[in-house]
Amino acid sequence: MRIAFLLPEPLDLLTGGMVYNHRMAQELRTLGHDVQIIGIAGQLPLADDTARHSAQTALATLSDDSIAVIDNIALMAFDRLLDHPTLRQAVVLNHHPTGLEPGLSSETAAALLEFERRVMPRMARVVVTSPATAETLATDFAVQAARITTILPGTDDAPRSRGSLSGPVQILSIGSLIPRKGHDILLRALALLFDLDWRLTIAGTARIDPECAAMLRALPAELGIADRVTLQGETVGQPLADLWDAADLFALATRYEGFGMVIAEALRHGLPVAVCKGGAAGDLVTPECGAVCPVDDVAQLSKSLRRMIFDKRLRQDMAQHAWDKGRTLPFWPEQAARLATTLA
Repeated sequence: MRIAFLLPEPLDLLTGGMVYNHRMAQELRTLGHDVQIIGIAGQLPLADDTARHSAQTALATLSDDSIAVIDNIALMAFDRLLDHPTLRQAVVLNHHPTGLEPGLSSETAAALLEFERRVMPRMARVVVTSPATAETLATDFAVQAARITTILPGTDDAPRSRGSLSGPVQILSIGSLIPRKGHDILLRALALLFDLDWRLTIAGTARIDPECAAMLRALPAELGIADRVTLQGETVGQPLADLWDAADLFALATRYEGFGMVIAEALRHGLPVAVCKGGAAGDLVTPECGAVCPVDDVAQLSKSLRRMIFDKRLRQDMAQHAWDKGRTLPFWPEQAARLATTLA
């Protein structure tokens, strides 16, 4: 098959959705398919004229037999082109409805929700990354269930995290420095644990929301925990592998996730997990391998983290359950094969 992924720029942004897109493209190539990735420039998801022009140019470059796979963040750029023959058979990758992104202004959220409720039911096929998103699209966006295919993100085989051999409990959080990831909640929850010995590393890009990133850089000092917190920035390759290996537990106070790929990665590494139940974030986490707290509940998250930091035996038991849970998660090649079947 000829497959074209139409994705929002910048293409190198380290978000869960973009990792999913690129890994699927990579695995589809391995399976023998002709795959290209085309960036859609301009303002997105609320498309401006630059984005619309970029979308029109992208469509013009596709061969007649290409199957278009459009990330829903870029979908509004194609709003005036929905009757194009290629788009009538296009597949939308909906990681989660854009209008449900926490931190949007009420006007922006309303505009995005209006667009997706109008357009998503028209799309021939929609691929989502979790059952929760599938249910949301069917219930709240009037997308026929028969048009929705759920393909969970894959995982890579990973060594078990060894953690800290001595000293402070090492807590790892991975996520873009944006309001949705709830890093402010995590910092406030940990600030209450001044009597325990812990260190937090947050790895995530600051490029999406520089204002939020600046707030997060200042917050540890305001809370009196600056000496315990490291904001690592975008981290890949061996430095990221080193963070996973050194971690004792994983925490993410997310306000919303379409799936929560990084939570699956944490389980793959055998790490106990403390998360907030935003969207599908808590779906993989059992009481045996971690804690799932209400969104924005600083007190409950702090209590859960206290137990996990203080009680080494509990943490070790949770780590074993997390490792066992991680062994059940799918790998990328099998998920890409499912996507290929959906596209055929």
